[in-house]
Amino acid sequence: MKFSIEKEQILEALQKVQSIVGQRTTLPILSNVLLEASNGQLTLTTTDMEVSVRTGIEADIDEDGATTLPARRFFSICRDLPSHQVDIGVSNDDVCTIISGSYSCKLEGLSKDDFPPMPTFEESCTYKINQGVLKDSFQKTSYAASADESRAILNGSLMSFRDNKLTTVCTDGRRLALVEQEIDMPDEAEVDIVVPTKTVNELIKTLDIDGEVSIKTSATQVAFEFANIFIISKLIDGTYPNYRQVIPSQCEERIAIDREMLQSAVRRVSLMLDDQAASVKIKIMENRMELLTSSPEIGESRESLPVKYSGKDITIAFNPAFLMAPLKHLDSDEIFLELSDELSPGVIKTNVPFLYVIMPIRVT
Repeated sequence: MKFSIEKEQILEALQKVQSIVGQRTTLPILSNVLLEASNGQLTLTTTDMEVSVRTGIEADIDEDGATTLPARRFFSICRDLPSHQVDIGVSNDDVCTIISGSYSCKLEGLSKDDFPPMPTFEESCTYKINQGVLKDSFQKTSYAASADESRAILNGSLMSFRDNKLTTVCTDGRRLALVEQEIDMPDEAEVDIVVPTKTVNELIKTLDIDGEVSIKTSATQVAFEFANIFIISKLIDGTYPNYRQVIPSQCEERIAIDREMLQSAVRRVSLMLDDQAASVKIKIMENRMELLTSSPEIGESRESLPVKYSGKDITIAFNPAFLMAPLKHLDSDEIFLELSDELSPGVIKTNVPFLYVIMPIRVT
């Protein structure tokens, strides 16, 4: 294999595929990127056996071929090359020669024959959605997914394609984030899938704001194809819990609050908390909200905020990290906190199809 390429081109391609490559893996080949050169195209593929990422770029191909190279080391070499032009050649024993300006090196590779094949994808349903819309849905929900491996079904994002809507949901049992987006889809294509958080994080990094993404699903896999990127992931097996049951059908009180002001205030009062006392007490009165935290060994803090509210006085406590999480990922100037009493879940809403349910903490 022999080809020439611009330094920035190969760097950009490597950035798209290298993040799923594990630092420590029992199979050395999984630390490598597969390079395939033919027909004026250089294709790069990585996999960790759960997620596979592929992208392609144009290159001046002098000799077709394929090999695999240590992904992170190859990226580091390319990043520091002295010239914009890179000439790469690979011998029959998978030794790669890299030449750029006055620099040259030889990098040991592994045979392409040892690289796991890209999963074959038997698609059953296909959906199309704007890249920015899908990215936004994941950003506003993925932080609420569980990291507890004992409940694997919660270790990902539910994507529910029903009633011409894509509903994206994440929950860890103590909070729940949900976004709904309208999409065009045939009635017979209704399906629920759970995409692993690792795949979702990869999509958040690589999806653009503009352009379309094609989503293809099968019984065990999902594929996302956009621009010149192709990502295939295994799905989490199992039935997602009925998340609608935890969403309060009605809340008695509704408080309008400036989002950035609330986020900053919660962050400040949380400085007086340790891990054993992770709750912020919230007192809500007419047109005013008071945040209080205290920790026996650290101290206490208090902050008052103006709000739009004219209902009954309510005192409730939440985990401050859980309260701040959606505020970081929303872009609305104003949010609405809906409450019934100190023992019922709180609901955060905005003027877009988003909601966040957060369970209260009992405090004495």
